[in-house]
Amino acid sequence: MTYIHPETQAIRTQSERSQHQEHSVPVYLTSSFVFDDAEEMRASFAEEKQRNIYSRYTNPNNHELVQKMCLLEGAEAGHAFATGMSAIFSTFAALLDSGDHVLSARSIFGNTHTLFTKYFPKWDISHTYFDVNDLEGIESLIQPETKILYVESPTNPATDIVDLALLSTLSRKHNLIFIVDNCFATPYLQQPIKWGADIVIHSATKLLDGQGRVMGGITVGSAGLIDTIYRFARITGPALSPFNAWTLSKSLETLAVRVEKHCENAIALAKQLEKHPRVKQVRYPFLPSHPQFELAQKQMKLGGNIVTIEIEGGLESGRTFLNAIEMCSLTANLGDTRTIVSHPASTTHGKLSVEERQAVGITDGLIRISVGLEHVQDIIQDVEKALVSI
Repeated sequence: MTYIHPETQAIRTQSERSQHQEHSVPVYLTSSFVFDDAEEMRASFAEEKQRNIYSRYTNPNNHELVQKMCLLEGAEAGHAFATGMSAIFSTFAALLDSGDHVLSARSIFGNTHTLFTKYFPKWDISHTYFDVNDLEGIESLIQPETKILYVESPTNPATDIVDLALLSTLSRKHNLIFIVDNCFATPYLQQPIKWGADIVIHSATKLLDGQGRVMGGITVGSAGLIDTIYRFARITGPALSPFNAWTLSKSLETLAVRVEKHCENAIALAKQLEKHPRVKQVRYPFLPSHPQFELAQKQMKLGGNIVTIEIEGGLESGRTFLNAIEMCSLTANLGDTRTIVSHPASTTHGKLSVEERQAVGITDGLIRISVGLEHVQDIIQDVEKALVSI
């Protein structure tokens, strides 16, 4: 039976039942799988027969998770990883060769920036950044060696929205691999492949899990590209554990209802903070005041769970704000059931220079709020009490 709606796909897509006819898929905590005879073993290793061999390669729990994500994203194939960063690194490392060039949005996760600036140059892989608010200038940055065009949308933490259809057209024109980090949106809110992306990457640690329990990463996309990535991962070993895969697959069953509530709380908080005298600016993709409001409505179902605000007083006010928070969590994660607040300039992006931070929209007074599932009035009250302290 074919399920049309993503809510049903996320719940009813399951690995084959065992002889026990279980309703919920069990956790396959096994490192390897046995063969009936020498010929089956030979054929399996020769890839003449598709089956599980070793959990570093595939596992029923990982397969179920990837199958669900492929359906939700509209992808042909995928592979699961131990973390979001292992998904990002493995994807790039598998597809790039020495001498290749990456054209990337400047507004990307800090660890991805470190890959581009510190580690990839060791293998003669270069990069150029572009401003997500100046897409007209991107084509002039494409070099003969450019192989990948990479973006996050919405971006972290400024919540900029990137025109995926425009970048897809550009990628096709110049034969580039177009990769989108869809972590902030999830496939429930946005499907980049529908807008022309070749590959979509997720940190499953965030909204896909949604409860701050396990780590994981997923890459989905065209079958040929995923096969190249899978073979790299099979050798290098960044495998997702079966237990984490089982947890994440179960989490996808509630993705739709969780994300709907996240978005409902987030826009209510954003609208309330727009009226606050100590907030200079609020950025949320589905606020009419957001610079890419119309584009966000075109590409996304709802605005996501991240709200950013700009407060007076710079770094010191940011620290004061965090210290005044009572209910919300101060932690490095996002996309949790619990609301999380952070001050990027003094924490996650503190090692960047002022100029580097400003280039990606991270001002000294920027506060990122990952809006959770608590009652929205409790979230608003905690944030507003902290604002009074600055």
